[in-house]
Amino acid sequence: MRTPLILSLLGTALMSVGAINAQAADGRFYDPSNGASSTGKTIGHELFGTIGCPGRGLLDAACPKPKDGDKDGVIDQNDKCPTTPAGRKVDATGCEFDGDGDGVVDALDKCPTTPAGRKVNADGCEMDGDGDGVVDGLDKCPTTPAGRKVNADGCELDGDGDGVVDSQDKCPTVFAKTSDGCPAAVVAPAPKKLVLEGVTFDNDQATLRAASTTVLDQAAASLKEWGDVKVEVAGHTDSNSDDNHNLKLSQHRAETVRNYLIGKGIAADRLSAKGYGEANPIADNATEAGRAQNRRVELVPQK
Repeated sequence: MRTPLILSLLGTALMSVGAINAQAADGRFYDPSNGASSTGKTIGHELFGTIGCPGRGLLDAACPKPKDGDKDGVIDQNDKCPTTPAGRKVDATGCEFDGDGDGVVDALDKCPTTPAGRKVNADGCEMDGDGDGVVDGLDKCPTTPAGRKVNADGCELDGDGDGVVDSQDKCPTVFAKTSDGCPAAVVAPAPKKLVLEGVTFDNDQATLRAASTTVLDQAAASLKEWGDVKVEVAGHTDSNSDDNHNLKLSQHRAETVRNYLIGKGIAADRLSAKGYGEANPIADNATEAGRAQNRRVELVPQK
């Protein structure tokens, strides 16, 4: 009874060989894959190793197995990344996974959840061009100078909120809408004129006497308090001597005072010098006391 069964199976096998050979002749081959099978192949493929091979009979030598050079489970002919390092997880094309799509594979990505569209470095982390700790994608001030302290937006800190960042604010705890962050200096108003009482010269000369320096130093301090007001240094004489001589003498004395004030730090372009001679007396030239008052130098602010 067993002999007819064996013959029957052999006949069936031979018929299968004929059918497979016929398929080979036609260019159509049996696909041995079968997802429902425990081996993933149609029963008989693993046993014979020829089903689905072009031109192979059932009992011929088994087909060569497809190559998988990087052993990632995807055969070389289907592998778009055939040199994947060992142990890496790959997709159906044989390429490593890149979960956040930033161009850096997950195995090398130190920031695997980078938001889409952000620029990243070789580690897969977002770029921080100014190195302030806030990535470019969130940095509202991406060119902050190195070493500056910044807020969550990547912008420099402005502790007093006056619009001047702390690194440039000379008064970082005072709110002041000025270029340096400090309150504007209070400028003393300039008087109509300042008579430099006590400024005297050698007789009929433009040489200052030593006692004049104290008054001139105080005058320089006053000029600094006036701000940038331009001032005329006006020289006056008494009526002794002729008009032309007095005019020249007053001019020289005015220039001497101007030069002294410049030497004390007053900007030269703020000061002009002019001699008026005996033209503008403030006292009676008929008396010695009056003539002494008329020999004077004044600081006259200009409009």
